[in-house]
Amino acid sequence: MALFTQNMLELAIEISANDPAYEEMAFKFVEHFLYIAAGMNRPGEHRMWDEQDGFYYDLLRLPDGSAERLIFALVSEQRLRRILSKMLDENEFLSPYGIRALSKYHEQHPFVFHADGQEYRVDYLPAESNSGMFGGNSNWRGPIWMPVNVMLMRALLNYYGFYGDSFKIECPTGSGKVMNLFEVANEIADRLSRIFLRDEHGQRPVYGGTEKFQTDPHWKDLVLFYEYFHGDNGAGLGASHQTGRTGCVAALIALFGILDGKRVLEGGRAAVFARTKGQGTGEGTGAGKGTVTQ
Repeated sequence: MALFTQNMLELAIEISANDPAYEEMAFKFVEHFLYIAAGMNRPGEHRMWDEQDGFYYDLLRLPDGSAERLIFALVSEQRLRRILSKMLDENEFLSPYGIRALSKYHEQHPFVFHADGQEYRVDYLPAESNSGMFGGNSNWRGPIWMPVNVMLMRALLNYYGFYGDSFKIECPTGSGKVMNLFEVANEIADRLSRIFLRDEHGQRPVYGGTEKFQTDPHWKDLVLFYEYFHGDNGAGLGASHQTGRTGCVAALIALFGILDGKRVLEGGRAAVFARTKGQGTGEGTGAGKGTVTQ
């Protein structure tokens, strides 16, 4: 919702340049963003930030007024570092094929709570759901989902535009390899791309153990864009023709193929959009057009 208010604010500002009536809408979305920030960071027993875990959690209020917490995020520099240390941990969120929707930690430590004599639990499920609870949908229980990864990369690039190379973090956590946030976003994009590329054995992770799609000359090069992907091995799951969301992996490959951290810092987000918009037309990619001013 914080991202939504930012997007709506940008739209209102753009329109208000020609229609002053939208200035009031712009102020409204600034106000809404501040309400969200205040709600997430307010002090008290039932706050969303958990100091011990170093994570934000959604607040689940039970009928008796007590509360449990689940995951959500809007971060300062200190909290961003703590959150990324978990997000980039291969034993938690970071898969060889992108960011999991739920930490692998919950494979051995499921989230469990009781209400009205019933037990409710959320386990890490890298593939399909094993329960009909919450509609049986498994997207948020462990698989890799392209829209979530794209939103995370967008946030990382925005943070990089602000912090530049002064903000670096271990990626993967515990590896000893340090990256800036542009490089972290690029690393996630590379892992997502790996879902569709042939590995050292000539197999595409997206097709898992489906032998026909892996070896049949009539099928092996026809790549399907599945709805979501196995959190551990990258196999395609759910609907097999979700090109509207999963097809954005092509844009990620193109984006990081023509963009580097220096250009992001020089031209800001306008440079990013100009470079991607110009691809295929020659616009913004020729000699003498390296820097775009806002």
